[in-house]
Amino acid sequence: MKVIVEADGGSRGNPGPAGYGAVVWSGDHATVLAEAKSAIGHATNNVAEYRGLIAGLAEAAGLGASEVDVAMDSKLVVEQMSGRWRVKHPDLAALHHGAKSLAQQFDHVSYRWIPRAENSYADRLANEAMDSAAGLGPASDPGLASNPGPLSNPVGWTGAKGAPTRLLLLRHGQTELSVERRYSGRGNPELTELGVQQAAAAARYLGARGGIDAVISSPLQRAYDTAAASAKALGLDVTVDDELIETDFGAWEGLTFREAAERDPQLHRDWLRDTAVSPPDGESFDAVAARVSRVQQRIIADHPGRTVLVVSHVTPIKTVLRMALDAGPTILYRLHLDLASLSVAEFYPDGVASVRLVNQTAYL
Repeated sequence: MKVIVEADGGSRGNPGPAGYGAVVWSGDHATVLAEAKSAIGHATNNVAEYRGLIAGLAEAAGLGASEVDVAMDSKLVVEQMSGRWRVKHPDLAALHHGAKSLAQQFDHVSYRWIPRAENSYADRLANEAMDSAAGLGPASDPGLASNPGPLSNPVGWTGAKGAPTRLLLLRHGQTELSVERRYSGRGNPELTELGVQQAAAAARYLGARGGIDAVISSPLQRAYDTAAASAKALGLDVTVDDELIETDFGAWEGLTFREAAERDPQLHRDWLRDTAVSPPDGESFDAVAARVSRVQQRIIADHPGRTVLVVSHVTPIKTVLRMALDAGPTILYRLHLDLASLSVAEFYPDGVASVRLVNQTAYL
């Protein structure tokens, strides 16, 4: 699917109260598919312009676009993203990197300059966000970008009401056990050198996107260290929730799939077919679902309408996605989540939910 992204950003004072706006159009420029706006506090025009671009690309990714035509009235951003101008200012380098990482997930992205008069939709959104930053208007919607308009909201046609709590679900980086494809549950291996690099890449990406209100992590070291990297980039603290811990694989901890199957052949087969079955001295997927449901409810209660980065493990993240999709237990065996991958689920106050992204790894 081809879309057009128009983005704008500005600052009243340069630097001063700043905000951005972005709109995603259908390829024929006839229909608005998504929009985003947000106040970003005290910043420069160029920072706000980049934040608008990043928000627009994120919305296009959420729509499943494969080809993106970016149109902006910022000559600097267009030329830098096109590779014709160097990025010299350190404040823009991280944003440029984040935008390039986002762009890599599309088959094709083009950038072109347009006059401000042709960028009126995004300009209006950016000015509304700047009004909010200056305390002159209603607060912008929370999230990586503001909540999209009714056409972009994937559940809007169902009548979902209120601002959703958006969960950014980040899997931890690589450990030695994941390299060897061994069951890694309650054991506490550290990140490998590559795992540290993966955590840093995710942190750069999330830091550039911004708009995250809290960071919550599993207590295990591999997840906490991954969360800490992103929290530092976002200027936030890490809150630990013990119920985000990985499945307890019991006697299978540290074994490969084949070794566990050879040790307990019938039990292993039953475990793969029935989420109520537990590994020896371990925890069933049904038990994991019960505690993850409690975490999800706590996060929504504590952060209504906000965006929360949740750093955890394969099974808890799959379980949140299953809850958002209202899917049966077999989906746990059909979802694939790479190390340090990002997925996004939204939960609305009236009980409706939506999955906007699964297994993004373009920033790695």
